[in-house]
Amino acid sequence: MSSNQVIQNSGLFRVGDRVQLTGPKGRMNTITLQESLTFHTHRGILKHDDIIGQPDGSVVTNNVGVEYLALRPLLVDFVMSMPRGAAIIYPKDAAQILAQADIFPGATVVEAGVGSGALSLWLLRAIGPAGRLASFERREEFADVARDNIATFLGNDPQNWTITLGDLAETLPDTMPPQSVDRVVLDMLAPWECLGAVSEALKPGGVLLCYVATVTQLSRVAEAVRGSGFYTNPDSNETMIRGWHVEGLAVRPDHRMIGHTGFLITARRLAPDTILPELKRRPSKTDFSDADVEAWTPGALGERNVSAKVMRKRVRAAGASAELSKARDLDAG
Repeated sequence: MSSNQVIQNSGLFRVGDRVQLTGPKGRMNTITLQESLTFHTHRGILKHDDIIGQPDGSVVTNNVGVEYLALRPLLVDFVMSMPRGAAIIYPKDAAQILAQADIFPGATVVEAGVGSGALSLWLLRAIGPAGRLASFERREEFADVARDNIATFLGNDPQNWTITLGDLAETLPDTMPPQSVDRVVLDMLAPWECLGAVSEALKPGGVLLCYVATVTQLSRVAEAVRGSGFYTNPDSNETMIRGWHVEGLAVRPDHRMIGHTGFLITARRLAPDTILPELKRRPSKTDFSDADVEAWTPGALGERNVSAKVMRKRVRAAGASAELSKARDLDAG
């Protein structure tokens, strides 16, 4: 079996499986099954042994008669509950990234930064065993959490995935030969700083996609892509999701929705020495003052820094979960 084929998504629950328990009020808890352990709430105790051996989608009862629906978490469930070093890319944006970057089976994809590994999981699933994912991350603790999260979900370390520590602009030329990459996905504060290295690595016709949080980042990366002369004119958009409450005749929009999380901007690599025909459009301000540049710095953009204590706790949690998942798959093999 290929190293990134998930083998725990069907069959009876086993020791080491992650299980999502949904209580009578819809509250969800995710546990990792282990023999002789128990799941405690203020409404009683549920034995792990009562879940082990049951089929996916079963209803199990705790010691005081409270029923729980037991399901294996979907990938969307896993990424929303896994230990995080950095903020994750939401599933709504991950789905659009796969579509707009045209991630296909067998593709060679470069990703930076890796964060907590959420997007890496979606990319690995999309490229399949014949593809290759090369991830780049500047912070070692984030890379450690991402490795463990991916090992937890897949049950192993994918052989077609690598993480390189360091700045993408400096490490990409030493990692990927020129014109060898099909797709590049950048989730970083200043993607315009990497355009030179990315442009060298991308194949003609390859797709560059940048995920940025603010309009100032969006403006600068768009102008940098245009100004490089290596790409088609970029397209930009954002995705918002509004759920609906549907019960009988009570049909209305939910009071809460997932609004703005980030912008996606995409462009395609031109062939060498190609000059893009100029589009007719209104002139716009494309020069930047010192005040503009200051607005694009990490501090002004509100970069969230996780404390060292919290980061160590998350690294330990991700590592323990990964070891349980790997041990389960070794026993199954």
